[in-house]
Amino acid sequence: MLLPGNDSLVWAELPDSNRSEAGGGGAAGGASGPEAVIVPVLFGLIFVVGVLGNSLVMVVIGKVRYSVGGGGGGGGGGVKRTGSPTNIFILNLSVADLSFLLICVPFHATIYTLPEWVFGAFLCKFGHYFATVSMLVSIFTLVAMSVDRYIAVVHSKKSACIRSRRKALVGVSIIWTLSLVFSVPVAQHQVLTGYHAAPNSTFCWEQWTGASKRIYKVTILLIGYLLPLLLISCCYTKILFHLHKKMKNMSKKSEHSKRKTAQTVLLVVTAFTICWMPHHIIAMWVEFGTFPLTEASFAFRIVSHCLSYGNSCVNPILYAFLSENFRKACHQVFSCCFLYPPPPKGKVVRFRMENFSTTHSTTNI
Repeated sequence: MLLPGNDSLVWAELPDSNRSEAGGGGAAGGASGPEAVIVPVLFGLIFVVGVLGNSLVMVVIGKVRYSVGGGGGGGGGGVKRTGSPTNIFILNLSVADLSFLLICVPFHATIYTLPEWVFGAFLCKFGHYFATVSMLVSIFTLVAMSVDRYIAVVHSKKSACIRSRRKALVGVSIIWTLSLVFSVPVAQHQVLTGYHAAPNSTFCWEQWTGASKRIYKVTILLIGYLLPLLLISCCYTKILFHLHKKMKNMSKKSEHSKRKTAQTVLLVVTAFTICWMPHHIIAMWVEFGTFPLTEASFAFRIVSHCLSYGNSCVNPILYAFLSENFRKACHQVFSCCFLYPPPPKGKVVRFRMENFSTTHSTTNI
């Protein structure tokens, strides 16, 4: 994400003769470099895939009827609701990712294609502020989902008492509150300003120096990457050990299901690490070192932005589309809406989305 500010101004600090050599011609002096075409195409692809994926997750979770605890018979004996803890977290993750894609990505893509910021002071502040908010909401939600899965799998006997719809909603409220509060310094220091090298242009720039800025950046690194990564890794490691112990007394079918679950777990941790590592490397490099303004470093920034934005596309794939339960639910929703009439009353196909996985509904993750 463009948390340090407008890349245009960073590259504008180079002499005119060096801008094109540094790969910043398109970012600072107009849409003349290859990034003026490549970046919008990449961002456009991320935008379309992410919007479609997250929207589909929200539609399916909102429309499919689920049973509570797997019980409930025909004739209205089952309770129809979508409020399992995991469904609430998945829905919150999709809301955060979709909001970020709709509000932030289109504006940030123009930084590489336009010579100045053209969206005014409000969007200068709000765009960067909400980018940080949505980043933290997504990461905090991934942590909450990991803890939720850990309780459901490792402490399955107590999970009914610990996990509830009400507690999940409280958790979501806390996630948004913390994210909104932690992101306030970004809005405070993001300003619309001019620059001596381009007196007739305006740039969205972060005017903030000193120890307070470095403390904030390190805090974001800790709460927005290192600690979440540690918690997610610990939770899923314990889940994998727990499933490994159970494999000794499992049938081949169940063992195959658990192995698929383990693969999904590894994908979750790997995707989280890869998508956010370059962004935080650059943030620390800028604050505590001398970030070089070269063609290679410019390309690295583009890659870091694409990866962090792409995390909004990866999340629905990892947490929904790899789940056989979700695919069945998706088929049910669109079959009922477009292909077949609604099922008879009392004969509702129920899927336990709280047990999301790449396997059957009996898989406990």
